[in-house]
Amino acid sequence: MIFDKVKRFAVLLDGPEPEPAFSGGQAVSGMVLLELAAAARVGSLHLRALGCARVHWTESRSAGSSTAYTQSYSEQVELVNHRDTLLAPDSGDTTTLQPGRHEFPFSFQLPTTLVTSFEGKHGSVRYCVKAKLHRPWGTAKRAKKEFTVIEPIDINTPALLAPQAGVKEKMARAWYCNRGPVSITAKIERKGYTPGEVIPVFAEIDNGTSRPVVPKAAIIQTQTFVARGSRKEKRSVVASIVGDPVPAGKRELWQGRALKIPPVGPSILQCRILHVDYSLKVCVDIPGTSKLLLELPLVIGTIPLHPFGSRTSSVGSQFSISLDWLHMTLPEQPEAPPEYSEVVSEEPGSGLSPPPQEAGSSRALEGPFFAYIQEFRYRPPPLYSEVDPNPPVQTMRRRCMTC
Repeated sequence: MIFDKVKRFAVLLDGPEPEPAFSGGQAVSGMVLLELAAAARVGSLHLRALGCARVHWTESRSAGSSTAYTQSYSEQVELVNHRDTLLAPDSGDTTTLQPGRHEFPFSFQLPTTLVTSFEGKHGSVRYCVKAKLHRPWGTAKRAKKEFTVIEPIDINTPALLAPQAGVKEKMARAWYCNRGPVSITAKIERKGYTPGEVIPVFAEIDNGTSRPVVPKAAIIQTQTFVARGSRKEKRSVVASIVGDPVPAGKRELWQGRALKIPPVGPSILQCRILHVDYSLKVCVDIPGTSKLLLELPLVIGTIPLHPFGSRTSSVGSQFSISLDWLHMTLPEQPEAPPEYSEVVSEEPGSGLSPPPQEAGSSRALEGPFFAYIQEFRYRPPPLYSEVDPNPPVQTMRRRCMTC
């Protein structure tokens, strides 16, 4: 039987192991490896590349005191479907392969737009390459290799470089008369970040109640699954920080409180049945009443920030972004300008050494070189006169030599 003669049957992909990564539009190449211990008759060898987004969940509903039923929600979207035949018999139904190693190379192109690989509680996005070897009088031999797809999200775009800010306020009311206004003003420098970056959080917490409140900030991941017109969400905290309590009647400022992004998957925004969104939530725990929440949108990308901003944006657009960020800053105490003596030093001229001069030079500078440059630089322009003190020679009247 063929199974007694097959030493190895596997799908190998070109790229880093154990799971190569690709993006939309790239070519996936590799080979199907077949090692035989003895000569064997085999049929055809087929290859299939699959990519699919699936969602599934169930909900239990009660229709009465003793009646309950479960409703299931499922949906899937095909992303990749490529078929190829790597081995076909020349004549008849089988081909005899000699013992040893046999390699069957393959290559195919991925669609331009794909969804990032994902594994969630109620859904997934998976990609794989399957090989199926048919043999006479027996079941087929199968092999499978999964690979990762990462959708490029460049945060160096004007939309993701735009700063985000918001304001929230509420009147706290509790049974023990803890009344008063509580407000949050928060901002971040841009909307797009990549895993491993630190988000500087600028916030102002104003506590007008009679008890201390505790400010917090967290990065929230929201997984949204859509099937048959229904939605299922799963929210989780991926990173958080807790600030110091703000006393009653006081105000607290966060001057760029650091919140680091852990290694999480990028945002998934272009799939019809599955979304992965991120947000920065700044909240205040108020004793005796509900929290005050302020949420700012985030996009976790795959292409990190360029040192000089967006590679595709012009200097004018970068300048406008900087101006917008300036207008959205919180009112802070302006820094006093430096003293004049701190900027311009008034050292005596004798302390400066003159520049080196060539021997025998008759036009040596009499003063220090720096003082000479300063005098030339700030010398006032000559007075304007309509009479040219040095007229051209041609216009001058010749004098009579006998006069």
